[in-house]
Amino acid sequence: MLPMWYFYVLQSLKNPNWFYKGSTNDLRRRFNEHQNKKVTATSPYHPLRLVYYEAYTNEQAAREREAMVKKSGSSWGALMKRVKESLV
Repeated sequence: MLPMWYFYVLQSLKNPNWFYKGSTNDLRRRFNEHQNKKVTATSPYHPLRLVYYEAYTNEQAAREREAMVKKSGSSWGALMKRVKESLV
């Protein structure tokens, strides 16, 4: 099985309009780091929940997706539409 890379989005439950976008090769480990306040960028926004992720077969694709979503308002808007329609 090929190693996977992930693009992911976290949402603050304290401030539901705040989202964090990132990429990693180990989604469980990285989410635990966020939850345990080992990531400076997310520690003030606890608690967090994972609201979306995409799996890729290589690091470059995951990082490119992260960069695209961070830089492009239309990409972020389309993604958030999908996320909001799926959240309960």
